[in-house]
Amino acid sequence: MMIFTSIYGVVDGLFVSNFAGKTAFAAINLVMPFIMVLGGIGFMIGTGGTALVSKTLGEGQQEEANRYFSMMILFTALLGVLLAVFGVVCMRPVAQFLGATPEMLDDCVRYGRIVIAFTGAFMLQNVFQSFLIAAEKPKLGLAATVAAGVTNMALDALFVAGFRWGIAGAAIATGLSQCVGGLFPLVYFLRPNTSRLRLVKTRLELRPMLNACGNGSSELMSNISSSIVSMLYNFQLLKYIGEDGVSAYGVLMYVQFIFIAIDIGYAIGCAPIVGFHYGAQNHAELKNMLKKSVLLMCASGAVLTLLAWLMTRNLKVDHISKRQAAVESAVLWLNGFVEGMIGEKGRQYVPYLVTVLVYIGFSNVIGLFGFKPPTKDMNVTVALALMSIILIEASGIRE
Repeated sequence: MMIFTSIYGVVDGLFVSNFAGKTAFAAINLVMPFIMVLGGIGFMIGTGGTALVSKTLGEGQQEEANRYFSMMILFTALLGVLLAVFGVVCMRPVAQFLGATPEMLDDCVRYGRIVIAFTGAFMLQNVFQSFLIAAEKPKLGLAATVAAGVTNMALDALFVAGFRWGIAGAAIATGLSQCVGGLFPLVYFLRPNTSRLRLVKTRLELRPMLNACGNGSSELMSNISSSIVSMLYNFQLLKYIGEDGVSAYGVLMYVQFIFIAIDIGYAIGCAPIVGFHYGAQNHAELKNMLKKSVLLMCASGAVLTLLAWLMTRNLKVDHISKRQAAVESAVLWLNGFVEGMIGEKGRQYVPYLVTVLVYIGFSNVIGLFGFKPPTKDMNVTVALALMSIILIEASGIRE
C-alpha cells in the first residue's frame, strides 16, 4: 500500500512540474512538511489505535474491540475537522514562516488551503490502512489505496494537464483522491461485512484515547522530525539557491519516499499482528517476529543503501563519466523519439509519455525473470488507460 502511495505521489509531482511550472512545484514542496504534520496525526491514531484494538481482540474481547475501533474512527473524524479549520486559517502565516518568496506565496497558500481542507479524509485514509489489517482485510486496504491512486492520477491528467488549472487542480485532485481512500473503507465498515471489526455505537473515552495516542506517538514524532528536517533544508535552499534548490530537493524526497515506503509498509502490516499476539500472551511468537523483523529491516536497509549508492555514484554536472553520458544520451534519445511521433505541439506531453513507456517496458521485462509484473493487475492498466484517455480528450477539448 505504501509503495503504491509513493508512486502516485511521484506522478502528482510529474504533472505539476511539467504543466504548472517549477514555481508551483517548489511551492508544493515548501508547504508539504506542514501538511504532513497535520496528516501524520492520523498515522499516530491508526498505529496506536490498531495496537490497542488488536490487543483487545487477542484477549478475546470482541465487543470491546469494536467499541475501541469505533471510538478511534470518531475521534479521527472530529480531530480532522478541527485540524482542517486550523490549517486553512493559518496557511498564509505558515507559508511566510517557511520562507515562501513573493512569487511562491500565493501558490503555497492556494495549494495548502485546498489540500488541508481534506485533512479529515487524509487522516481517515491513514487510520484505515492500519485497521483494515487488524480486521484481516489487507487486500481491501490495498484496493482502497489503488482506487485513491487511480483517482489522483486520472484527475491530475484532467485538471492539471487538460484543463490547465495549475496548482489548484493538483490540490483538488489530491483532496478528492484522499476522499476515496478515506470514505471507501468507512462505507465498508458501516455496512454488514465479513471482517473482524464493526462500527458500533460508542462514546469518546479519555483513557483508551490517551493509550492509543501514547502508543502511536513514536510515528507522529518521526513524522514531525522528518518534516522539520525538510523545513530546515528548504530554508537554506531558498536562501542560497532559490526555487530551483527547493524543486531539486523535492524530487529527491519523492525518490526517498519510494525507498522508505517498503519499511513503513512492513511496520504498518506488523503492528496489528504484534498487538494480537501480545493480547493473547503468545510471547514465543512475539520473540520470533522481533528476530525476523530486525533481520529483514537490516537486510532491506543495506540493500536499499547499496542500490542508492550505485545509482548516484560519480554523478556530475561537468566532466561526466561514460556511464552517466550513456544514461543521459538514452534519455535524450527516448524524449526525441516520442516527440518525433507526436510532433512539436505535443512536446509538453513527452515526459508523461516517456514515463509510461519506461514503466510498461520495465514491468514487462521483470515478468521474464519470474516476478509478477504490475501491469498484470487490472487496477494498474485501468489507471494508465484512464490517465491517457482523460489527458487526450481534455487536451482536444482545450485546443
